[in-house]
Amino acid sequence: MTRAVISDYDLYLFHEGNHFFSYNILGSHLVKENHVDGVRFVVWAPNANDVQVVGNFNNWNGNEHKMNKFSTNGIWSLFIPNLTVGEVYKYKLFKKNGTSFLKADPYARYAELRPNTASIVYSMKKFQWNDDEWYVSKQNKNSLNQPINIYEMHFGSWKKKDGEFFTYRELADELIDYVLNLGFTHIEILPIMEHPYDRSWGYQITGLYAVTSRYGEPEDFKYFVEQCHQKGIGVLLDWIPAHFAKDAHGLRQFDGTSLYEYDDPNRSESEWGSLCFDLGSNEVTSFLISNAMYWLDEFHIDGLRVDAVSSILYLDFGKEEGTWTPNKYGGRENLDAIHFLKKLNEVMFEHHPEVLMIAEESTAWPQVTAPTYLNGLGFNLKWNMGWMNDVLKYMEIDPIHRKYHHHLLTFSFFYAFSENFILALSHDEVVHGKKSLLNKMPGDYWQKFANLRVLFGYMYTHPGKKTLFMGAELAQFDEWKDEEQLDWNLLDFDMHKNLSNYVKQLNLLYKQEPSLWELDSSSNGFSWIDPSNHDQSIITFLRKNEEEHVVIVCNFTPMTYSNYRIGVPQYSSYREIINSDNRQFGGSGIGNDIVFASNHSWHNQPYHVEINVPPLAMVILKEKEQLTKGGRNES
Repeated sequence: MTRAVISDYDLYLFHEGNHFFSYNILGSHLVKENHVDGVRFVVWAPNANDVQVVGNFNNWNGNEHKMNKFSTNGIWSLFIPNLTVGEVYKYKLFKKNGTSFLKADPYARYAELRPNTASIVYSMKKFQWNDDEWYVSKQNKNSLNQPINIYEMHFGSWKKKDGEFFTYRELADELIDYVLNLGFTHIEILPIMEHPYDRSWGYQITGLYAVTSRYGEPEDFKYFVEQCHQKGIGVLLDWIPAHFAKDAHGLRQFDGTSLYEYDDPNRSESEWGSLCFDLGSNEVTSFLISNAMYWLDEFHIDGLRVDAVSSILYLDFGKEEGTWTPNKYGGRENLDAIHFLKKLNEVMFEHHPEVLMIAEESTAWPQVTAPTYLNGLGFNLKWNMGWMNDVLKYMEIDPIHRKYHHHLLTFSFFYAFSENFILALSHDEVVHGKKSLLNKMPGDYWQKFANLRVLFGYMYTHPGKKTLFMGAELAQFDEWKDEEQLDWNLLDFDMHKNLSNYVKQLNLLYKQEPSLWELDSSSNGFSWIDPSNHDQSIITFLRKNEEEHVVIVCNFTPMTYSNYRIGVPQYSSYREIINSDNRQFGGSGIGNDIVFASNHSWHNQPYHVEINVPPLAMVILKEKEQLTKGGRNES
């Protein structure tokens, strides 16, 4: 007689879309039953006529290991005695016509290294965490008024050893100190869930619960995360609830029917040749939200960047007319997706109030980062795709013509505080013929580097958190080559080494200056000094918090200006705290010593200073001390 391993309440929650820890009951689990050690297998396959567990332990013949249908809603279960960690298995499912096929376990924690596709029994209880101090440090902190500068990276191509992948533990030994030295606060990893094809970068997944075996075992990845936390680095994962790979061993037609995907081909087919999750299915909702919870609870992940949110929200996203099905009201909004995303964020913040839930949303969908009780989607951060598109378009223009496109620099401030934004120069902008960031820049060799420095300077001073994809800090000439490691040899050349040092100094300064991040999502943290100098392609503005301010000057032409007048709010002396034209960064060395405010208004400010504005450069001035009216206090 089969023992009930799933309670009626578990079943109720799972089928209602409200079981947020379903990975604890479905999948393969090491258990003891009737005083015998073994493995309990549980799978959801409501339309299968029969299900067997097959593997090396039964020569892939499951006649003796037929699963028992545990519920009328299609939960199948079987305990197999004397199995242990490392057993390789699949489910053999039968249609009503007697045909059969093999599937990997949707809830498998570990899988064979590609091209093999079987699931592997794994124990998640072996690893002993030691990152309590990290969790204590995050308590009672509002991420919106903290510095966040993220190093986005792909494990498979950051660095290689004799052409082979680094393991999770090798990456922990090299990557974390590198990121720490550069001054980033977080590492964001392209998807590491199991996927069959290296060049999908993890975005077409077959095992949402399985840490990819390319780089080691789940406990090795836990070690990586723990080491990040012990050194003060947060870990974010790209997470993919939009779609999954079509590979035969995966979720496609899992029980012979459209179970995880929409049944309507107009909804199930994505623009990437993959299948879209049926977000109207209660069981799929339990599967996905449990998966998000799994990465936070089992792997201590600090946040999820939810990929392709626009493709989830819009039924016609990436589709031609006539190839999509409207919602019941005739609209293009995916009502299932809206409900799912709100529910996802409510559950995540209920259980992990400190989590970062980041939406990659590329349209003007309103209130992405507003709370759900205000009818928002409930994320706490959103990528600012508009800023990215505008500023990269602007930077590719020859400086002599930039004055005709000045609005591309300034338009983002019309909506900069409508959401909680992250400015991202991500992997998507340096592949598929788009060129590397350095090669997007116009001009000669020196000007390309100067343009890149002013771009980074503008990004770090513009309101919003920051994300930079690996290799940008090296000023790679080539696009991201996903099958090769970064061009580390570039650091042997002065201009590339200087650019890397500039990124480091920019990161460190950013973290040290609360005015650059404390009021990121509030208009109180920003004000224009002069947005309108299109003839000289110069913008000047203030970043501030409740106590202090900094003055930012960005010159987007190779012209140098002496005695350039800038309005300032205080009758003070100002010192230059960073200048991208500094010689140590590869610049021409035009800069400023201490400058003193003049008691005359300018740019609608009560005072002004006069400075040297270097070519293609960003300069930040900070108030040093207030002056005495009627005479300078230069002590």
